[in-house]
Amino acid sequence: MKKTLAAATLMAALMCGTAYAQQVSVKIGVLTDMNSLYADDTGPGSVAAAKMAAADFMKDNPNVKVEVISGDHQNKADLGVSIANQWYDVEKVDVIADVPNSGVALAITQVAAQKNKVFLGSGPASSDLTGPKCNANNVQWTYDTWMLANGTGKAMVKQGGDTWYFLTADYAFGHALERDTSAVVEANGGKVLGKVRHPINNNDFSSFLLQAQTSKAKVVGLANAGGDTINAIKQAAEFGIVKGGQKLAGLLVFAGDVAAMGLPTAQGLVFTETFYWDMNEGTRAWTKRWHEVRADKNKWPTMNHAGVYASVLHYLKARVALGGNPDGKAVVARMKEMPTDDPLFGKGTIRADGRKIHPAYLFEVKKPEGTKYPGDFYKTLATIPAAEAFRPLKDGGCPLVSG
Repeated sequence: MKKTLAAATLMAALMCGTAYAQQVSVKIGVLTDMNSLYADDTGPGSVAAAKMAAADFMKDNPNVKVEVISGDHQNKADLGVSIANQWYDVEKVDVIADVPNSGVALAITQVAAQKNKVFLGSGPASSDLTGPKCNANNVQWTYDTWMLANGTGKAMVKQGGDTWYFLTADYAFGHALERDTSAVVEANGGKVLGKVRHPINNNDFSSFLLQAQTSKAKVVGLANAGGDTINAIKQAAEFGIVKGGQKLAGLLVFAGDVAAMGLPTAQGLVFTETFYWDMNEGTRAWTKRWHEVRADKNKWPTMNHAGVYASVLHYLKARVALGGNPDGKAVVARMKEMPTDDPLFGKGTIRADGRKIHPAYLFEVKKPEGTKYPGDFYKTLATIPAAEAFRPLKDGGCPLVSG
């Protein structure tokens, strides 16, 4: 009788455990730029990447249901916060991913912390997210302004570009990128001769480029991204900036930008990224699948898209490792405890400040005659080891880091 009762109790416990596992559901909100200057580098491609991560995880974990929704913050912090509050409070979203535009991201990461939800930043670049503005609910996965500055900026100075003039997007991202790159230039013996700040999503760079030309700086640093970078580089060609002896430093350039500019215009650009679709067999296979989900073979995945996929996948692993517990701080803490491993970034870690650590790469855009197939954009100049690619933990000023 006792054995029968014990067996029945064990069976009931197992059934409850199975039932609980079947009830684990996760809701992911991809908050991005769907229609403006960052749309090709994030936008629909980020939504596709999140759906791929959800599908891959559910295939291996049939007792977990993952729903992906999306929204457009239109590069407005107040709208982004409004959407985040609606998602977290009413629509029961567990985690918000992507969020290009550092100004929007810095606002949303605070909302996530207040509500004990999770923010996975793939799109935002400001190093402040894992510096003075860090919190226990935030992970910055893909890249940051410190990495861009120390990759591209340092390389340009070593090549003789020791005087700089900045064209800077006038918001949190541009300010952080200008700040971090200026520090690298000066630390390596260079000088910043001046700067000018332009509105985000700007169409006319003529006056700014004239100021850069007049400065006689060897390097014109573009502390902007997406459509702003594309427009600045195209118009710089019209002004004869490079033909006149100055070099352009595209401090944040994506494959989508290169495709939009065309190789004749983009050739020779040197920049830093953490992912390239044509890096290896794993990235090529993933890109083929991404093209199918994205439903546009003329677009190319960026490191932002890769970051959405990898960060969502790791989040889901941590969530299940906690038995489905949705507590934001607990899930992020588990993400930091677990080594990361995915086909796009390989093996890595997440530090106490929320900074995901992996190698970065210094790329140069190929000449048109040097390409063999569509999307064959880059040649690799250098690999920056993970230990050198990101700011030392102790230097960030993150309150989560002791000492």
